[in-house]
Amino acid sequence: LPPSLPARAGLLLQEMTMAGLHELRFTEEKPLLPGQDAELDNSDAFLAAVDTDWKEHDIETPYGLLHVVIRGSPKGNRPAILTYHDVGLNHKLCFNTFFNYEDMQEITKHFVVCHVDAPGQQAGASQFPQGYQYPSMDQLAAMLPSVVQHFGFKYVIGIGVGAGAYVLARFALIFPDLVEGLVLMNIDPNGKGWIDWAASKLSGLTSTLPDTVLSHLFSQEELVNNTELVQSYRQQISSVVNQFNLQLFLNMYNSRRDLDINRPGTVPNAKTLRCPVMLVVGDNAPAEEGVVECNSKLDPTNTTFLKVRGWQGAQPLSPQPGKLTEAFKYFLQGMGYSECPRGWRRVGGRSAPGPHSLAVPSASMTRLARSRTASLTSASSVEGARPRACTHSESAEAMGQVNHTMEVSC
Repeated sequence: LPPSLPARAGLLLQEMTMAGLHELRFTEEKPLLPGQDAELDNSDAFLAAVDTDWKEHDIETPYGLLHVVIRGSPKGNRPAILTYHDVGLNHKLCFNTFFNYEDMQEITKHFVVCHVDAPGQQAGASQFPQGYQYPSMDQLAAMLPSVVQHFGFKYVIGIGVGAGAYVLARFALIFPDLVEGLVLMNIDPNGKGWIDWAASKLSGLTSTLPDTVLSHLFSQEELVNNTELVQSYRQQISSVVNQFNLQLFLNMYNSRRDLDINRPGTVPNAKTLRCPVMLVVGDNAPAEEGVVECNSKLDPTNTTFLKVRGWQGAQPLSPQPGKLTEAFKYFLQGMGYSECPRGWRRVGGRSAPGPHSLAVPSASMTRLARSRTASLTSASSVEGARPRACTHSESAEAMGQVNHTMEVSC
């Protein structure tokens, strides 16, 4: 990377983007790998992973050390898959189940996978000293070029959840040349207003830290009705992540500023993300409103919005990872990658931003719609008459641009 790259952290943000959607429903076809049950009732089992090929690194950045685990080495021009977790979690708690799912491993074995833990959030992290100034959300984003440079990545595909999605979006806005695509789950692009800020301060005085984090991860309905799952998360939050460090991370996330994004053409000099983006949210997630608003501010020509009915807010990656795996597969294909006997390879050069960047091949989309026909008519999925899934070629003819919206049922 050029020596001047870190200085770009202060530059104006680029715009984010988002789009419409085909109504598809996915059914789970393959179970989790042995030992990768989505339930969190056993802490050791939940944290267990196929870690034999993973290597841990502590990387120096302008804002302190960053703990990273990585599997594989850069392969040609293929990007690395880089993840960032939510508040109250770390890379294991957030991503283990998803990345150990059999179909996802079939994809990721052809890419470098790099999990980033926010400062002090990894299991066994030392407690920061009193008075330590935790990096701001902008600074957390500005730490990531050091990771890219350390491992020699040319660019990355980011997968982030909650606070991690915000960090990756900010990273892509400041360093657009380093990001080829983004999968952003439960992202809230808005900073807290004075009323929200005061409410969070009051909540911090009257609630325990795990309770405050749980209210970020779960909707009020889930907190009341899904007590077993909530209790499992409470145990993990209390025992795995250092509580002092977690409080610092939560405070900084709550003091974030707006992403300052606008759909191109709506305001002068609108800023947006230049890479393809897939937004994901559960219909019962606390972040649903924020994600929908984010979608309304994004460019529909290179963004996909995936709303999954029945997913818990805290764990969009865990209950049925096959749904997100299949969506991620088509997201890669839309960026120009093709699955072949020797792995995933790009057809042609790196895609430029624009309508073709996220174009899911019409044949693939048609196969997906056809293969899921049964679930469209199942009693558990039907919510009245719904339009049929349209292919990319149909949407292009009808609208002159690529609009992707998928609503998925558990």
